[in-house]
Amino acid sequence: MKSIVFLGSNKSGSSREAIKAAERMGYFTILLTDRERFLEQRTEFPDVHKMVYIDVHDNEAIQQEIKNFQELGLQMIAIISFIEPHVYQAAKLSEKFCHTKGSTEAIYLMEDKIRTREILKGHPASSFYSVFTKEDEINEFTNKYISKLPLIVKTPNSTGSKDVILATNEQEFKETIEQLFQQGNQSPILIEEYLEGPQYLVEVLVENDNVHIIGIIEQTIEQGERFIITGYSLLPSFGSEQLDELCHVIDSLCKRIKLRDGAAHFEMRRIKGKWKLIEANPRISGGVVNRLIKVGTGLDLCEETIKLILGKKTKAPHTFLRYAHAHYLTVDKQGKLLKVTGKNRASRHDGVVEVFIKPRKGKRLQSPMSMRHRYGYVLAVAEDKEKAIQIAREAAKEISFHVD
Repeated sequence: MKSIVFLGSNKSGSSREAIKAAERMGYFTILLTDRERFLEQRTEFPDVHKMVYIDVHDNEAIQQEIKNFQELGLQMIAIISFIEPHVYQAAKLSEKFCHTKGSTEAIYLMEDKIRTREILKGHPASSFYSVFTKEDEINEFTNKYISKLPLIVKTPNSTGSKDVILATNEQEFKETIEQLFQQGNQSPILIEEYLEGPQYLVEVLVENDNVHIIGIIEQTIEQGERFIITGYSLLPSFGSEQLDELCHVIDSLCKRIKLRDGAAHFEMRRIKGKWKLIEANPRISGGVVNRLIKVGTGLDLCEETIKLILGKKTKAPHTFLRYAHAHYLTVDKQGKLLKVTGKNRASRHDGVVEVFIKPRKGKRLQSPMSMRHRYGYVLAVAEDKEKAIQIAREAAKEISFHVD
């Protein structure tokens, strides 16, 4: 039986939709997870044919489990992860056990933001950065870069904006470095230029060195204690000059990183007529992004990524169907969730195609400090971008999280 092993998954979002896609494609799906509650909620994972509780960081244990599957007669055709800490790990295991092809070294570079910056040094889309290490003296280091404030301070493996902080003055700069440095057990800290301008998510599939831009998504960012993305607008049309420049930049980034086969997403900002890289990541974006692209174009990016890993022909670049916007839901009050009201009313708004609520009754909610503190979304479609945004936001007003 042809089987695909998924190394880690979230309960929802792109990583879960990839498992569902594999099942639709007729494969036996195996999930290796370190989330014990998933086994307790086993009936809620009908798309997972076999679920194994395991330490997903223990490579030896995982390899033994894969050998056990093979002894049972399961034909392992791929080991995949759509969860950032495990993308490279899964790709290397897949090379060893399944002989899949992929740009594993490019994945390795993109999984660490310092390695990404170093390989892209001097590239026109790159910007100023520095690295604080345990050899550096904090006062001397901060004094060196005070003139460049404001600056972004982040850990090299940060995901979901959890450890990405804007330092606007000398005290914040020093305190933030010290905080993240100690929190990361004295791992290096990345310092980056703060770039202001509209931010876009560029979803990419690379097949035999051919770069296909699958979706350009404008992001709505709210800046509180952290940068939280609360809106995603799929853009079918772009100024031809800007689009040509973007295609050239993305193609050159992929070639510099040596991404020849695989999925990736690039966070880009448009600064004074130039495209600048914020981050590069070796996977499709999580959360609503796969659904957003699917309702806007008809293309399931998770499914196309699996095809690519398996060496199958992917679909040609998509044809745009309609504008789509996803508006995320957050709360400004901390407490235990009592109930959520208004979901049905939100669903009845013309143009709304999905209302998703993540937390269950009893879950503790809080104001957003990372992307995981977004508690649902409203996804809408319309004939233009502004209308899609308006529909999603108006429908979202119907929804209330009651906390105690």
